[in-house]
Amino acid sequence: MQIPEEYGGLGLSNTMYARLGEITSLDGSIAVTLAAHQAIGLKGILIAGTDEQKAKYLPRLASGEHIAAFCLTEPGSGSDAASIQTRATLSEDGKYFLLNGSKVWISNGGLASIFTVFARTEVVDKDGQVKDKITAFIVERDFGGVTHGKPEDKLGIRGSNTCEVHFENTKVPIENVIGEVGGGFKVAMNILNSGRFSMGSASAGMIKKLIEMTAEYACTRKQFDKKLSEFGLIQEKFCFMAVKAYVMESMAYLTAGMMDRPGFPDCSVEAAMVKVFSSEGAWACVSEALQILGGLGYMKDYPYERYLRDTRILLIFEGTNEILRMYIALTGMQYAGKILTDKIKEIKKGNVGVALAEFLSKLRDTMGRKVDYGLVGDRGVVHPSLQESGKKLEENIYYFGTTVRGLLSRFGKTIVEEQLVLKRVADIVINLYAMTAAISRASRSISIGLRNHDHEVLLTNIFCTEAYFKNNYAMAQLEKYADENLDDCIKKAAKQVLEKRAYTCSHPLDRTF
Repeated sequence: MQIPEEYGGLGLSNTMYARLGEITSLDGSIAVTLAAHQAIGLKGILIAGTDEQKAKYLPRLASGEHIAAFCLTEPGSGSDAASIQTRATLSEDGKYFLLNGSKVWISNGGLASIFTVFARTEVVDKDGQVKDKITAFIVERDFGGVTHGKPEDKLGIRGSNTCEVHFENTKVPIENVIGEVGGGFKVAMNILNSGRFSMGSASAGMIKKLIEMTAEYACTRKQFDKKLSEFGLIQEKFCFMAVKAYVMESMAYLTAGMMDRPGFPDCSVEAAMVKVFSSEGAWACVSEALQILGGLGYMKDYPYERYLRDTRILLIFEGTNEILRMYIALTGMQYAGKILTDKIKEIKKGNVGVALAEFLSKLRDTMGRKVDYGLVGDRGVVHPSLQESGKKLEENIYYFGTTVRGLLSRFGKTIVEEQLVLKRVADIVINLYAMTAAISRASRSISIGLRNHDHEVLLTNIFCTEAYFKNNYAMAQLEKYADENLDDCIKKAAKQVLEKRAYTCSHPLDRTF
């Protein structure tokens, strides 16, 4: 779909690819099969391949004559991608690599003719030292020595092919290196980062279909002489699904639009935020939809249980949500840390102006600062019907900045070890990005007069109000000595359980007499 027309593809932009994802997502197995081929399987050739590699491989990958697969994960290497053990050894004549190793949980592994494979290679550094670095390769099944195991018996996406792939003395020509030798880890991260954003539109497409199916049932099913749709707790579920779908859709298309700008902008953090929000939102929405149908939703005669099984993988693959939260938080804090370090250096040099500015800023915060970033008001970019949401976003952004500065001052470089802190930081950032995307989209809709724009404004205001209070509570937890923060207790309880590798409490029927 995204292969350029000159190689026989459709040449779709990221935005159009996201739009198509809404349709393919209605069947999880089809969506995964297509994504494994296009979003990651051939993406390395597309973004880092040479002109010769593109001309050789892309036409048949575009036509479907060849299927692609992405081979990174190994039995001992999951989220820690840098620890892979598959090895590629350069031949004495320097014309090819001998590839040996095994990859697990490879989507399309049993179908693919072309594999993007990551392996360790010896690389001589500038100082003359030999080091192990990861290199990306284009591997054809026809090279020989490529075998695969039986299809995995999975919880969900059962119609897709997932299996182990083994390489035994597979000869890979030197010209099939993607990028440069030793630059494979960067290639792998760029592939994964560029594909995550589409999970937002795909999840939204699925939820919109679920809303249609579930609403039909709720509006016809009667209990206690009332339609299900008349009960407040059922209405709450429909509002929840509509809000989630609207926000993840807004995030996905905002990100896709940024990625389509000239110059290949780095949107890896935004894409990661879309993935985390959308995967968790989709999982929650499918559960709510099944709940509306009650016992019927649990039966295999209806698609809800399949949607539930298919959706669970979204929180795991293309980077677990735990790993992505660390990436989101630390990438942002790295930038904030540099700014803070520069300010500290200026103060140490005796720059009284910087020190005074910091003091006055903290003083204004304690007295209650009025935050104004120009989003709202006569000259603001936010539509008047969304002003309250705009103000909440501005306030959250400002106080989040002060919270991050406080965390960096408190923890310094050891912040990388504070995962519970980083999780809250990431959750706040995700909410801020989601608020921005929703407000931006709703403002546009009402300004140009799109149909049902009042409904968009309503959904946006609901989400922003909820996110605002969640952010405030998370920031309160991040304060030093906060009563709301139970991190030490959580770690202590977990340690006691893990030491015994069991639930350690006495049974309620146990006696001491």
